[in-house]
Amino acid sequence: MKLNKLLAQKRYHSLNAFLRKHFGERVQKVTIDAGLTCPNRDGTISSGGCIYCNALGSGTGEAQKGISVKKQMLNGMERLAKRYKVKKFIAYFQAFSNTYAPVEKLKKLYDESLVDERVVGLAIGTRPDCVNKEVVELLTSYKNKGLMVWLEMGLQSAHDQTLAFINRGHTYEDFVKALELAKRKSLLVCTHVIFGLPGETPTQMLETIEKLASLPIDGLKFHELYVVSGTMMEKLYREGQYKPLAQNEYVDLVCEALAMLPWRVVIQRLTGDPRPDELVAPGWAREKTKTLRLIEETLLNRDLWQGKYLGEPDPINTSVLS
Repeated sequence: MKLNKLLAQKRYHSLNAFLRKHFGERVQKVTIDAGLTCPNRDGTISSGGCIYCNALGSGTGEAQKGISVKKQMLNGMERLAKRYKVKKFIAYFQAFSNTYAPVEKLKKLYDESLVDERVVGLAIGTRPDCVNKEVVELLTSYKNKGLMVWLEMGLQSAHDQTLAFINRGHTYEDFVKALELAKRKSLLVCTHVIFGLPGETPTQMLETIEKLASLPIDGLKFHELYVVSGTMMEKLYREGQYKPLAQNEYVDLVCEALAMLPWRVVIQRLTGDPRPDELVAPGWAREKTKTLRLIEETLLNRDLWQGKYLGEPDPINTSVLS
């Protein structure tokens, strides 16, 4: 078997494989900006948001332009259908905290994204402290209608000292409680973590993964901490108080982390995807394709795969590699 073909066989449980198995075909996420905010940005907990987050909150800014959720969904579906020849989509509410509003407003926003039968699921990005019983009941109502529903919660780190420094405004225990609440209704939960947060050592970063591996999460997204303009992180970086991870350091950490996770955990993202016009550092964050290739090669060369440290079998037969 040639190297490229071997690398194409993932040694981790990819989102693409998970969705293909469930729906029988490729499914694409359509990113939605619903115009919401966060409790650590509007003054409820604090102001300014997380120190790495700027005014767009990882969003597209389309809500600020007055573009409706329905229009964003239709535009995204048209674009992705042309690019990937797909017929099914998941509405991904990404910007800021998409459970941070009265449930009546949330229902209206979620309903607006369900433009037709091609929309087969919802993915709701939020914070642990914005997940309560009413939110879980609302999301469960969509699951009961046959939609795939992912609750995506940003944890970033399992270390409360780090969470306080980056102004998250919640604790690791808040995350655990929110996870327990969601799993009582059998919702799919995807957790977001960031490698390279200020003050954290590689050991601490992997401790976060070790804790998550023992919890009933269903998915995980990895992000490198990249510095974007208009944030407190930019100030720290320009003052010489923060140094981003090198590309090889990040790759090694992700590969070690993957080996610590059970195969049932769906890996939804391996690296961040910054807006080029906002990125300050590191420069390699623009090299998404290269970073992904390095992760695949490192997993192969170091004989690592998702679940290895848990004693799960290698999903790929590498003995055929000449």
